[in-house]
Amino acid sequence: MASIEGADQPKVKLYWLDQSRSQRILWLLEELNVPYELEIFHRDPKTHFAPPELKKVHALGKSPVISVTAPGSSEPVVIAESALIVEYLLDHFSNGSTLLPKKWKEGQEGNVGGETEEWLRFRYYMHYAEGSLMPFMVIGLITKSIKTAPVPFFIKPITGRISGNVQSSFLDPNFATHFTFLEEQIKTSGGNYICGPNLTGADILLSFPLIAGGSRAGLIKEKYPSLHAYVQRLENEPGYKKSIEKIIEIEGKFEATL
Repeated sequence: MASIEGADQPKVKLYWLDQSRSQRILWLLEELNVPYELEIFHRDPKTHFAPPELKKVHALGKSPVISVTAPGSSEPVVIAESALIVEYLLDHFSNGSTLLPKKWKEGQEGNVGGETEEWLRFRYYMHYAEGSLMPFMVIGLITKSIKTAPVPFFIKPITGRISGNVQSSFLDPNFATHFTFLEEQIKTSGGNYICGPNLTGADILLSFPLIAGGSRAGLIKEKYPSLHAYVQRLENEPGYKKSIEKIIEIEGKFEATL
């Protein structure tokens, strides 16, 4: 359990679950240099479900979840949903960091159309990662579980055909559309990251589906060289590596997978 706290600082606690989207929140905390406490949870090895203890933290029993306790307060604010957690942490702890892009062009504050390109991209990808890309990753995970389900041998051809049809007629075309889109977005961002020259919270949010599920979904260097290089840059970010080292230090291992 990691903890670096001061009496005059908010107390941030991350409820971390293995093989979940919570790793990117840990990465963000490391990037922001925010003192935090880490509580580890493990999935049921048979069902792959999160443990029921997480429902004591948040009614849905999912991860990531954070709690933030303000100085002098005994009641924490409990926040779920990855994008909201990222926005909340950046709103309160970014302190001018480029992780949160500048919103307004000079002299255009408050005007319609006065937003910077980097900020517009940031806001878009904060929603895109979970709303557009991640659902296909989840469907892919379900499809794989159907294909590998322990069913009688004479049923195997049926489950295999069903999963194969979903993969070829639905998932593969959609992944190709998304990866082609992201390939062009990286090329036109004006830098090495999705919003421009700086790592932002949007990159951290995108990291999980691309790192954990990208290769399984057909994200290969030969087809998407710019996107593939982008994913490698994310994996080589010092903050990302530090977040992995933190888990290895506690758990003895780390696996970036859905």
